Amino acid sequence: MKSQDETLDEWCRSLLQAYELEDVQVDINAILALAGVAAHSVVRPAAPLTTFIAGLAAGLASGPGKAPDAASVESFLSIARSLAADYDSEAAGTPGE
Repeated sequence: MKSQDETLDEWCRSLLQAYELEDVQVDINAILALAGVAAHSVVRPAAPLTTFIAGLAAGLASGPGKAPDAASVESFLSIARSLAADYDSEAAGTPGE
């Protein structure tokens, strides 16, 4: 039986191949960490939404025909992590809402 990490690596490679993005490096742990912050700081369904929008933003920022570089992807992940963490802080300061 495959481990969760092996399954995620295989799934990631399958998706990248299907989208013809075999050369793109994906930091699975960074994506999962971002999803965790969004799920725990906002609401659980924010996890896939946050990771999708961060990925979309990184892709759009890279321009047509250019693969996003690691620095731009990390920048967008960092922005999303910060927003999610701040959301939790703001929500904690407003009881009853």
